[in-house]
Amino acid sequence: MRKEEDFSEWFSTAIEKAELRDKRYPVKGMDVWLPYGWAIMKRIDQGWREEFDGTGHKEVSFPLLIPETEFQKEADHVKGFEEDVYWVTQGGKNPLDVRLVLRPTSETAMYPMFALWIRSHADLPLKTYQIVSTFRYETKMTRTFLRVREIHFFESHTAHATFEDAEQQIQEDLQINERLMRRFCLPYLVSKRPEWDKFPGAFYSLGADTLLPSGRTLQLATFHQYRDNFSKVYEVKYEAPDGTHKYVHQTTDGMSERIVGAIIAVHGDEKGLVLPPEVAPIQVVIVPILEKGRQEEIGRAARELYAALQPQLRVHIDERDLRPGEKFYHWEAKGVPLRVELGPKDLEKQSVVVVQRTTGEKKSLAILALAARLRSMLELIQVEMFARAEKVLKENTFTILRLEDARDGINRMGWCGRKECGIAVTEKTGMNVLGTPYYKESASGKCAVCGEAAIDVLYAAKAY
Repeated sequence: MRKEEDFSEWFSTAIEKAELRDKRYPVKGMDVWLPYGWAIMKRIDQGWREEFDGTGHKEVSFPLLIPETEFQKEADHVKGFEEDVYWVTQGGKNPLDVRLVLRPTSETAMYPMFALWIRSHADLPLKTYQIVSTFRYETKMTRTFLRVREIHFFESHTAHATFEDAEQQIQEDLQINERLMRRFCLPYLVSKRPEWDKFPGAFYSLGADTLLPSGRTLQLATFHQYRDNFSKVYEVKYEAPDGTHKYVHQTTDGMSERIVGAIIAVHGDEKGLVLPPEVAPIQVVIVPILEKGRQEEIGRAARELYAALQPQLRVHIDERDLRPGEKFYHWEAKGVPLRVELGPKDLEKQSVVVVQRTTGEKKSLAILALAARLRSMLELIQVEMFARAEKVLKENTFTILRLEDARDGINRMGWCGRKECGIAVTEKTGMNVLGTPYYKESASGKCAVCGEAAIDVLYAAKAY
C-alpha cells in the first residue's frame, strides 16, 4: 500500500510489518515495545544522551508519582494539565491522605528538589535531564507513536542566575536540536507559540514541527523559557556574590517517541520503513545466497564477512532457513539501509552485491576494503535522506494572502498581531496556529484575517 493513498492505514501497517510495537495491550494508548522498535528508540536515546552529556547536562531519574500538594502549587500548570492527568487515590485498601499524580511532565516533581540543591551562585547553572515515561489521559483517538497515553519522554531542566543566561540555554538547546534532527533526517520549522497556546507557566514556548505525508504537522520538540515563574512558586533561590537572594531563571527542552513516528512517516514507502543510518539498529544485513552442495562454503564465507564488518558497522547475518526473497522482503520492511548479498558467483569474484534501501540500486563491490565503502555509502544516504525530506517540507510550505487559500501543508500568512485574528485562523480553517517564526522573517502586505497591515508572519497547519 502506498502512503499517498491512505496514510493512516499505511502507517499502521508499516509499524506492524516492521514489528515495532504491539498495540494489543489491554490499556488504550499504552503499547508494548517490541525488540526492534525498542532498539530504534535506544538509538535515539543514545543520540540525546550524547548531545546533553556533551553540553554539561547531568542525567537524573525522578520518581513517577507527584504529591497533589506540590502539583497544586503552580496554578497555571495544574490548569493546563488538570484534564490530562491520572490520579492515584488508594494504597492497597487504604485511601491516601494526599492524592498522587502520575507525572504528565516533571516541573512540579523536580523544582522542590532544585530548591534544596541550589544554595549559592556557585551551584549555577544546574543542567539536568531524564528519559522517563510520562502519562497523559489522551481523550482523542490514540495512534502509535503520534498520540499515546504513556509517552517515552526526554526532558531537560535547567536553572540559571539570570534571564540572559537562560536565554543562552535556549540557544544551546536549539543548536542541540539541529544536530539531533540531522541525525534523525527530520527537517523542521521553529515557531514561537502564540500566547494562548504556550506551555502552562512559561514566559514563552518554542516548537519544532515537521510535516508528514498526510499534510499535517507533527511537533518534534519544545523549548520553554520559564523566566522565574516556577522558581517563585517553589522558592528556588540562590545567594548572589553581593549577599542578596535571587530567584533562578529556568528552561526546559522536551522530545518524545514521536521522533520514531516522524521517521516512519517522512521516509517510509510501500515496502515499509526506511531508516536513517544513524538510527538503524542494523545498518547492514548480510544475506547468503546458498547453492546446493555449496551451502557450508557460502555460509562460512558469509560469517567471515560478518566478522570483518562487525567492528565498524552495526551488521547482522540472516542465516534463517528461508528463501532469499522472503529475507529481502523482511529486511526491507524493517528499513535496513544496506543489504549485502553473497552467492556462489560473488564468491568466485571475491565480491558482493550491495542493495541500497532508499533507491533499490544494486552495486557489485569487492570484499577487500568493503567496510570503508559501506561506511561511505551510509554517510551519503544520511545526507540524501535529510535533503530529500527538506525539499518536501519547502515545497509544501505555502504563502497565502487569504484564509480561503489555506491547504494541506504549512500555511504562511501575514498577521496583524491581534489574538482575535490568530484564533480566527483556527475557527475558520480548522488549522492549528503554530506561531510566528523564531528566526525572524519580514512581514509585508495585509493580515490574512482582517485585512489590516501585517506586522508579523504567522504559520498554521493541521496538526497531530
